[in-house]
Amino acid sequence: MKRKSLNYLIMAALFAALTMALTSFKIIQTPNGSYVHLGDLFVLLAGCLLPAPYAMAAAAIGGGLADLIGAPLFMPATILVKAAIAGLMSAKSDRLLTRRNALMTLPYAAITLVCYALYGLALIALGLDFSEKTWAAILAASISLDALQVIASVILFFAVAAALDRIGFKQKLMHWEK
Repeated sequence: MKRKSLNYLIMAALFAALTMALTSFKIIQTPNGSYVHLGDLFVLLAGCLLPAPYAMAAAAIGGGLADLIGAPLFMPATILVKAAIAGLMSAKSDRLLTRRNALMTLPYAAITLVCYALYGLALIALGLDFSEKTWAAILAASISLDALQVIASVILFFAVAAALDRIGFKQKLMHWEK
C-alpha cells in the first residue's frame, strides 16, 4: 500500500472513531429521541480533509457504529445519510471553509431532515416504531427537532473551519501529500 493511501486510511479511521464517539455523546436531548451532538461536525470536516471515498467511509462507519450502540433501527439510514453528507464536501482546496463547502451545508440540512423524517415514517408504516403518534406529528417533530442538530452542526462547522483555516491546519496536516 502506498504511503499516501495508508495516511488517508489512518485519517479515515480517526474520523470514524471521532464521529462515533462524539455522535454518542448527547449534548442536548430532544423530546423526539434525537439529540444534538458533535458527530456531524467531524463528518463535515472529514469531507473537507479527505478524498471523497475515504471521507464517506469514515462518516458511514462512525455514524453507523454510533447508531448500533444507541439507535440500531436508524443505523441503515445513518450509514447512507452520513456518507452522502461527507460526499457533499470538497477536499480540493487548501482551505476548509470555502464558498463551495459553505453552500453544501444547505443540501446537508435538506438531506438530513428529509431522509430521517421519511425513514421514521417508514418505521411507523412497517410497524417497527411502536409509538402512538400520528404520521403528521412524527413528521413535524422530526423535522423541527432534528433541525436543532443541523443548525448546531453548521454553526460549529463554520466556526471550527474558520479557526482551523486561520492557523493553516490543512496545509500543516497534509504536508505529507507533497
